[in-house]
Amino acid sequence: MIILEFKAKGKKHQYSAINEAIRTVQFIRNSCLRYWMDNKGVNKFDLNKYSAVLAKNFPFANELNSTARQSSAERAWSSIIRFFDNCKKKVPGKKGFPKFHKNCRSVEYKQSGWKLSTDKKSITFSDKKGIGKLKLKGTWDLWRFDNKQIKRVRIVKRADGYYVQFCVSVDIKEELESTGTAVGLDVGLKDFYTDSTGITESNPRFYRTGEKRLKFYQRRVSRKKKGSTNRKKAVNRLGRQHLKISRQREEHAKRLARCVIRSNDLVAYEDLRVKNLVKNHCLAKSINDAGWYQFRKWMEHFGDKFGKVTVAVNPAYTSQNCSDCGEVVKKSLSTRTHTCKCGCQLDRDHNAAINILKRALGTVGHTGTWIDRRSRYANVKDLNASGDSTSTLPGSDLAEQVGSLSEESPRL
Repeated sequence: MIILEFKAKGKKHQYSAINEAIRTVQFIRNSCLRYWMDNKGVNKFDLNKYSAVLAKNFPFANELNSTARQSSAERAWSSIIRFFDNCKKKVPGKKGFPKFHKNCRSVEYKQSGWKLSTDKKSITFSDKKGIGKLKLKGTWDLWRFDNKQIKRVRIVKRADGYYVQFCVSVDIKEELESTGTAVGLDVGLKDFYTDSTGITESNPRFYRTGEKRLKFYQRRVSRKKKGSTNRKKAVNRLGRQHLKISRQREEHAKRLARCVIRSNDLVAYEDLRVKNLVKNHCLAKSINDAGWYQFRKWMEHFGDKFGKVTVAVNPAYTSQNCSDCGEVVKKSLSTRTHTCKCGCQLDRDHNAAINILKRALGTVGHTGTWIDRRSRYANVKDLNASGDSTSTLPGSDLAEQVGSLSEESPRL
């Protein structure tokens, strides 16, 4: 599966129609969730039937395409399934009980309700919302794929405009020549990562760089009167700045991951739980700014695409153990050099990267990670940089949950 994204160009009344469709999707999703709360034993088929009942009772819901209503019901069921899975797995802390959406950002159609032009440079939505014909601006060419390969079409609202995404069922695997090399990576805050050969990649710190500008736009928002048009404009400008930083971070992680995967046959990295690491309030901003999760996500994607092995190892004591003799050398975070009695003296991160590679080579039968297994059933909103995740469920017409893992820029 790949996701092709285009900027949508239209008129003001078309954008208003898109907003109305998104509000309708939010209403159907929340209504299905309330129906599940009030009625015991409701399943996903009952929610799909209930979306049709809502269309009969509410004229504005009937204006939306039936497949879009079903997708909204499936979104509600995805959140319910995720909650049940967390309860069965006894996930510590909150289990993620389904919540009502306040700000939905997308509307998703299946294989009806839309039609591509012959040159595939525009798309027409045929439901009664009045969206009509939208021009598509982008560098990917849809003419390479047949319309039958397009399984989902989604309109996403962002701070800088509206986008149309196409979920295309196509094999993305490519064969590369073997390089005969294996590498271990230790991610950090001083350097983005250090590999087992001692090579480091600098940390760009996109958020830290743009923080001054963000504060400027935030002050402009706070000075505007609540509910005014000027405040909405200021909020939009602030959102566009946040969007720019997130795109920079995502593109940086994507390019580095592709380069690392293509250059090695085996890549080892730490199985970090970033969600737990950010509980340290002294380092939370720097950890989020580094984008370790995005980097790992793209490495696993490109590893699957190019047929390379990616291994996540237990991070315990990778920084404390000596990579030469295995002796435990305790050190604080401020100690940047590893010095052992055996005579081994390396940079702290270099030593950890060597330990990570050794653990990966000693691992048997574990080349996948929890991201691959979880993404089939969970709503992978954190994986999807393109907005809300799709409503793909096990047993539906798509084989797997579609996220932005396959959304590659044309330059890659």
